Amino acid sequence: MDKKASRLKRALKLRTKIKNSGANRLTIHKTAQHIYAQVISSDGTHTLASASTVQAEVKSAVKNTGNVEAAAEVGKFVAQKAIAAGITEVAFDRSGFKYHGRVKALADAAREAGLKF
Repeated sequence: MDKKASRLKRALKLRTKIKNSGANRLTIHKTAQHIYAQVISSDGTHTLASASTVQAEVKSAVKNTGNVEAAAEVGKFVAQKAIAAGITEVAFDRSGFKYHGRVKALADAAREAGLKF
């Protein structure tokens, strides 16, 4: 099994557990240059809040879009948008990525900004 297929298999297992819990989920996706975060409704049909390093307000706040500082900014912005939408508790869906580096920085920043997971 190649690297991507293994990651997607891990992601599927995690998403099944989250779906059974019925919680809104904070899901992330990362590439070498950017990181994206969305808060998705519990039934999976609506995006309630989103932020990424592609957006102008985040891009202007950071020097480089592919590092830990940029991920922390995305976490802060997505948490602010989710709280403004009335969401305070989410389940963290890391999409099969390991919980370190940019993924951890985004999660920590979202927690500091007020999201609970």
